[in-house]
Amino acid sequence: MININQLNKEFESRVRLGIMSVLMVNDWVDFSEMKSLLEITDGNMASHSNALEKAGYIEVKKEFVGKKPKTSYRVTQNGRQAFTEHLDALEKLLGR
Repeated sequence: MININQLNKEFESRVRLGIMSVLMVNDWVDFSEMKSLLEITDGNMASHSNALEKAGYIEVKKEFVGKKPKTSYRVTQNGRQAFTEHLDALEKLLGR
């Protein structure tokens, strides 16, 4: 029997799923690169990354490069574990 409650609600959004997927295979990814990879707006990127940060799944680093602000993201250990568990639950749901 498959327990649908094993799926993590934080990853239900396609944008959050995309952010986590990119961060699972990259160390740090900056705002512009992530936005471009996922083909999303500034607002979508900001709101979904904020939600993942509040959940403790990603770390956000804000710095200045010259006079320009730069925001970068990476997955936390807690986020890596939660996302792996989510993917495992999806695979069980698919019967794999």
